[in-house]
Amino acid sequence: MLDDFFTRALVAGIGVALVAGPLGCFIIWRRMAYFGDTLSHAALLGVTLALLLEINTTLAVAGVSVLVAVLLLFLRRSDTLSSDALLGLLSHSALALGLVCLAFMTWVRVDLLGLLFGDILAVTRLDIAMIYGGGGLVLCVLALIWRRLFAATVSADLAAGEGQQPDRTDLVFMVLTAVVIAISLKIIGALLITALLIIPAAAARRLSSTPEQMAVVAALAGAASAAGGLYASLHYDTPSGPSIVVAAMVLFVVSLVPGGLIVRRMGAKTRGDRP
Repeated sequence: MLDDFFTRALVAGIGVALVAGPLGCFIIWRRMAYFGDTLSHAALLGVTLALLLEINTTLAVAGVSVLVAVLLLFLRRSDTLSSDALLGLLSHSALALGLVCLAFMTWVRVDLLGLLFGDILAVTRLDIAMIYGGGGLVLCVLALIWRRLFAATVSADLAAGEGQQPDRTDLVFMVLTAVVIAISLKIIGALLITALLIIPAAAARRLSSTPEQMAVVAALAGAASAAGGLYASLHYDTPSGPSIVVAAMVLFVVSLVPGGLIVRRMGAKTRGDRP
């Protein structure tokens, strides 16, 4: 019989994974992995503001992440620096600023390892409600903008020519990513959030033939990673957040094997060789 805290962790982990998978597909397609790192590092600054102002941590993290996303979009239009330089500047600046502010807040005791690597076993019913409520909203908005977002991903110029306003769609996508990172912080931690967004989607890419199928497979792969990582953590007494990421990595490695065999068989048939 599983304990209540483990059941809550399992429900919360699956909820986050189901949302992170489809969103992670666009991060893969757009080559924006570093953007996820930037927002996750900014999450620590949001936690600092939440402690300082005594407000809800998830809301503070979401607010700071959205602010960083809007700032990135604004700076990218100025063409003063390349996108990767801007991402590096914002990422490390936000992380360093958050740590420095925490150092000055001597009256607050903070579990820094929990913030960096997550503490999924400590999730509450309120956390689960926020995960499924916020995650459901993210998925609904993503479904509404799916075609426009995919068109802007393929070619921003063509999307603009069709009057689809790709800049506005990009902003909505960034806000959705910020919300997912905010609701994932307590579960997977600031340093591992990007892994949950990227690795299941990368595994799904080799197992899917359409974008929609990839989104579904990524969500299922993320859910399997959350469940597998938690059970491995319970059995081997390892940290829960990193265990989930390791489980996702194992799924990615497994996804390489059938893909490689299929490619080799197709190549052999094309050449007329024996498979």
